[in-house]
Amino acid sequence: MADSAKAFDILILGGGSAGYAAALRAVQLGFNVGLIEGSKVGGTCLHWGCIPTKAYLHSAEVAEEARESEQYGVKLSYEGIDMAKVRDYKDKIIAGKFKGLQGLLKMRGVTVIDGYGKLTGEKTIEVDGTEYTGEHIILASGSVSKTFGLEIGGRILTSTEALELDHLPKSAIVLGGGVIGSEFASMWRSMGVDVQIIEGLDHLVPNEDPAIIKVLERTFKKRGIKYSLGTFFEKVEQDENSAKVTLTDGKEFEADIVLVAVGRGPNTQGMGYEEAGVTMDRGFVITNERLHTGVGNIYAAGDIVPGLQLAHRGFQQGIFLAEEIAGMNPVVVEDINIPKVTFSDPEIASVGYTEPKAKEKFGAENVETSEYNLAGNGKSSILGTGGIIKFVREKDGPIVGVHAIGRRIGEQIGEAQLIVNWEAYPEDVAKLIHAHPTQNEALGEAAMALAGHPLHG
Repeated sequence: MADSAKAFDILILGGGSAGYAAALRAVQLGFNVGLIEGSKVGGTCLHWGCIPTKAYLHSAEVAEEARESEQYGVKLSYEGIDMAKVRDYKDKIIAGKFKGLQGLLKMRGVTVIDGYGKLTGEKTIEVDGTEYTGEHIILASGSVSKTFGLEIGGRILTSTEALELDHLPKSAIVLGGGVIGSEFASMWRSMGVDVQIIEGLDHLVPNEDPAIIKVLERTFKKRGIKYSLGTFFEKVEQDENSAKVTLTDGKEFEADIVLVAVGRGPNTQGMGYEEAGVTMDRGFVITNERLHTGVGNIYAAGDIVPGLQLAHRGFQQGIFLAEEIAGMNPVVVEDINIPKVTFSDPEIASVGYTEPKAKEKFGAENVETSEYNLAGNGKSSILGTGGIIKFVREKDGPIVGVHAIGRRIGEQIGEAQLIVNWEAYPEDVAKLIHAHPTQNEALGEAAMALAGHPLHG
């Protein structure tokens, strides 16, 4: 007979955004839950990803505004960055959130099991030699930084090591111009670092709408962020003085450090998934649309499931699975309808179809778009930012994509996702009152333009 202290209704492997959200929602629904975590609950997002990088980006924003203060009539003396103190500021935020999450899990009655787990059967996970059972199992082991085979150490870093630097490099090469690479490049440039991005594809943030990409590339160039596009790197070398990147065309770049920001991969190696019969593909766990693996009562959520690797996607999927197991038949949220924000300067916010993807799905003749330039928005002028809001709609139908770029524009993603997920028509959004003076007004202006009666366009 199973030891009741080691037997659970739901056993979750991984305490990141997906795992802890599933645990908290499951106990709300009356389940007995075990949550296995080998490192720290909160996972990558809290300790090595979203929270620490955004703390650094805020410090960078303060530095940028200090240098630009005279244009706002404020006289400040900018003396530089103390990275040790920036790191302490970041660590203090993480420590507070970590303590709060630990307390919340304890208060709600989630049993947190410390140790690295391995799936050993349809209902069993072994943790450091002890076997735990779950009538239902949720795999949520998260992701790790990709390195493309590069040896990390010394002057060659991933985002994890970069967030622990106690000094500011004079120059940096960023391998990868996606979300992580663009955020670090933007942050370092605001802190005064000479930055060079290497992106093998033809554009920065290649998954965004072409209109957004165009503004980002133009703005980065204006800010002095250099970038090489369309050629992949061949090798990375380092010595005691510098690091060097050689491209496949022979071109070379040299800097104090190299940040490897080529994306993240699933953290599933050696965890027994395949041996238990779970279907895998390049390390990812393959599920149906309801996140079931097809093996027993085993489900998967978060970064190990192919698709967007976003903390809030994992969080939503964790809640979804708790409700799915409870028989509540929750609504599936497709990746296309999940909001995304890139916290560079300028910020990017997007949800739904880009114009090219919409044309693929609905046909070019059945897609309409509108763009509103933030130059006409009062709050954006106050903040000193340019940018655009772009709406994509199915002809005579609902808005299927909202895309925006501009300083602090990420805060508008809330209404943007409601517009897309509730399949609002431009005429509906145009009638809503958008408070003045806010950047939120720009959404209303873009909707009015798409509805055929722009006021400020």
